[in-house]
Amino acid sequence: MQEYQLKYGCNPNQKPSRIYMENGSELPVEVLNGRAGYINFLDAFNGWQLVSELKKATGLAAATSFKHVSPAGAAVGLPLSEIEKKIYWADDLNIEFTDLANAYIRARGADRMSSFGDFIALSDICDESTALVIKREVSDGVIAPGYSDKALEILKQKKNGNYCIIKIDENYKPEPIEKKQVFGITFEQGRNELVISDDFFNNIVTENKELTKEAKTDLAVAMITLKYTQSNSVCYVKNGQAIGIGAGQQSRIHCTRLAGQKADNWWLRQSPQVLGLQFVDGIKRPDRDNTIDIYMSDDYEDVLAEGQWQKFFKVKPQVFTREEKRAWLDKNTGVALGSDAFFPFGDNVERAKKSGVKYIAQPGGSLRDDNVIETCNKYGIVMSFTGIRLFHH
Repeated sequence: MQEYQLKYGCNPNQKPSRIYMENGSELPVEVLNGRAGYINFLDAFNGWQLVSELKKATGLAAATSFKHVSPAGAAVGLPLSEIEKKIYWADDLNIEFTDLANAYIRARGADRMSSFGDFIALSDICDESTALVIKREVSDGVIAPGYSDKALEILKQKKNGNYCIIKIDENYKPEPIEKKQVFGITFEQGRNELVISDDFFNNIVTENKELTKEAKTDLAVAMITLKYTQSNSVCYVKNGQAIGIGAGQQSRIHCTRLAGQKADNWWLRQSPQVLGLQFVDGIKRPDRDNTIDIYMSDDYEDVLAEGQWQKFFKVKPQVFTREEKRAWLDKNTGVALGSDAFFPFGDNVERAKKSGVKYIAQPGGSLRDDNVIETCNKYGIVMSFTGIRLFHH
């Protein structure tokens, strides 16, 4: 297959639309089911690069959940705790929790609201367990280097048989120069072939230089995720999982705040107040996600007001007060943070500290590097200057 005809481009009025190889060679992908769209393929190709690099960097199975050409979540296949199974709605799954299934459950679970209707990328051949996890989520499609027969059979049942399933040649190597057109003008640049490995974080500029092996893995997850996230971007990671991603913001501090709020929500979902919520029977999974998000926010009255709470809960919950939330958030520690460009002010570190950040990797090179380092030293945070910017557009 040298070209693939798409339904339309970014929007229905943008026709004709296709993907093809300029050099006349075969496309490195095969659409096994459904019909992929323009944005589907953008998500698929960016997601595939992300998970394949995570696999190479960590040696672990990896998965990502993409929306609008940025990851909503990314993770490697570490085991799930019982609490994690519960907050990711995986505690009722009767499956073998394979490494790949764990990776996707964690990638999807980090920010379930943003992952609604995602495009999935998997580093390994999709197994039956992973397919069963995907089957019950609202998703547009998946890309992987292959599928077991049983997994393919399960996935083909989604969306009335129209679920998009893409197989990619894992040995495909793109040309070193990439091009795109904007306003009829062709842009050309060398591909970002940067390899993020253990020695990427060796330049530690803070007084605290204790960067653990686990922290290096988390920082690698953060930086590889940022490599395929629309800039400006910041990523919080804990235990091999992106727990908060701030993408496409014009201001660095807004990236840090957005990603930090998502990381806070991930941690708050593990609090006794949220774990103890008693939902009405039959409530749909997305409705549970939305209700929890509102319950944890300043707009909690939208789900707790008389006449409203009965729609969601069997028993009316107590308000999750600001003081209670802060007390719970203070228990979150050992979080890693990556930034795709330098922190211009120490305020980014101040915000990161509120979400339990202990390790930071960023390029460095700001006129106020001294202030940023000083702020890290105030809190005992370890910070590495990578010297490498990771803008992605």
